[in-house]
Amino acid sequence: MQETAPQYIERILGYVEGQDAIKVQRSTAAKLKKLIHGLTPRQLKWKSEPGNWSIAEILAHLADAEIVASWRMRSVIGASGNPIQPFDQDVWASVFQYAKRDAKQSLEVFRVLRENNLAMLKTIPRESWDNYGMHAERGKETIAHLARMFAGHDTNHVLQVERIAGQLKSARQKKKKRQ
Repeated sequence: MQETAPQYIERILGYVEGQDAIKVQRSTAAKLKKLIHGLTPRQLKWKSEPGNWSIAEILAHLADAEIVASWRMRSVIGASGNPIQPFDQDVWASVFQYAKRDAKQSLEVFRVLRENNLAMLKTIPRESWDNYGMHAERGKETIAHLARMFAGHDTNHVLQVERIAGQLKSARQKKKKRQ
């Protein structure tokens, strides 16, 4: 069963409860780079089971989600109350062929876009953090809320990459023992 918008918000914000959203966002690219270090292109495209995303697909999604973050925040900063359009991540994954994307290139795109977004957030006036947009599925979202949501989104996907990388490492160790 697919989770509702309130359930999604609760789950994503739960990942960063009590943490500084900007610090979380600032550390994500480096964490991901460390997690994928030494993995082959084949390993980066490995899926733990059908229907799950590979590391390459997760990194492609994060790069595209950072474009979304950039537009949403700039739109809301420019005009508080603007509508925020949702997107279907599964459609994007299919249409934009996440499974065929180079994982390291996706990570670099994500890193550059993230640095740009963090620099923008650093320069906006404090009162702009209260500007909001109206998300078509989730309702009112301020810049502060968006920053927390994207930090939680990061953490969600970092945990997925950690799990997949751990499975790959475990399989590699089992293979070495058999040899």
